[in-house]
Amino acid sequence: MTATLTAPADIVERPAHRDGNVLRWLAAYTASMMGDSVYYIALSWAAVQAGSPSQAGVVMAVSALPRALLMLGGGVIADRLGPRRVVIGSDAVRCAAVLAVAALLFLTTPGLWPLALLALVFGTVDAVFLPAVGALPARVTSRGQLARVQGMRGLGIRFASVVGGPLGGLAVAVGGASAAFVLSGLLIAVSVPLLVFVRVRELPAEDRPTARGGTAWRDLTAGLGHIRRHRVLAPLMVVIALGDLGFVGPLNVGLTLLADERGWGASGMGWVLGGFGVGAGAASLLLTVRGHLPHAGRVAACAILAGSVAIGALAFVPSVLAAVGVALLIGLLAGLSGAMCGALLQTQADPAYLGRVTAVSSLVSLGFAPLSMPVSAAAIGAWGTGPVFVVSAAVCGLGGVIALCVRGLRGAELPK
Repeated sequence: MTATLTAPADIVERPAHRDGNVLRWLAAYTASMMGDSVYYIALSWAAVQAGSPSQAGVVMAVSALPRALLMLGGGVIADRLGPRRVVIGSDAVRCAAVLAVAALLFLTTPGLWPLALLALVFGTVDAVFLPAVGALPARVTSRGQLARVQGMRGLGIRFASVVGGPLGGLAVAVGGASAAFVLSGLLIAVSVPLLVFVRVRELPAEDRPTARGGTAWRDLTAGLGHIRRHRVLAPLMVVIALGDLGFVGPLNVGLTLLADERGWGASGMGWVLGGFGVGAGAASLLLTVRGHLPHAGRVAACAILAGSVAIGALAFVPSVLAAVGVALLIGLLAGLSGAMCGALLQTQADPAYLGRVTAVSSLVSLGFAPLSMPVSAAAIGAWGTGPVFVVSAAVCGLGGVIALCVRGLRGAELPK
């Protein structure tokens, strides 16, 4: 049986951008993301100050392992306890951990171990937080508003990265890593009272995972089975995996090496990244304003295909100005396809399985896709930027081809 969500009529009917409930959620999400941005700056600065560059790199990577290993279990927890409750608890734990390390750094010079422990805590909590935070939008608005909410979420992410980075740098410059950790903790703390006052649509009692009995393992296998049997979700996961594998390497390690090879320098790379950010922000703004795009499956597929061509072209542009233009196009297309895939995932998944479905997509994006970065770096060292960008574009484009070839995904629509 497909679960349905029950909600007051005003939540169902009100447009997301005029709904105070959704705006409270957006403010909480943005504050939490800003806290994350400041946290990563503080952690990297403190690690570099306390140890060697290689040791700092290990500290920064510590959170990846528990995040990847525990992500699927985090999806089960999000579905069992409810996404809002899990997000509130996760933010409270992260806030307490960050402030504890800030106090420790202020009072003494403890070395790398508290930083590594903090990174481990963040990675462990992220394994629960990410599935819950991905599942929460479907509980605060109607299905017909999810495309607009995806656009609003994208704007929140862009705002957090643009504002959070400079805030973190300013805090480090003024008061060192401890001050930056305090700022991070306070920003994360802002999200907690906001989320407390966010109303969520609850599943009917008979459709909740806890009402069905069974173990957490059975819940996990049921969620994976739900994805495997679904005519849209199963191919959509493959498309997301291929798109991220072809996108993450070139736009992270690859762009740095390309800028160095072309002599663009750090400022040139910054302009290119800025172009990408503007394009992604424009895609989010488009969805926020329009609220709905027809032919969502086809739009996502075509955006992925066009974006893959732009990724391949980036390695052959003659100047920084041209690279900025191409990056802007990549950001626009990637932002559009990402939002469409996210909205399809949330509207196609049975609400009772949404935490587990989000966990799988998060694992694909945050667990597997980063593996392409060292591979891309090694391949560029062996064959140069051009061939590697072309291969990455082909991998990304394969996701678009699959989206067009699978009838269920190609014809998928967002609810109006």
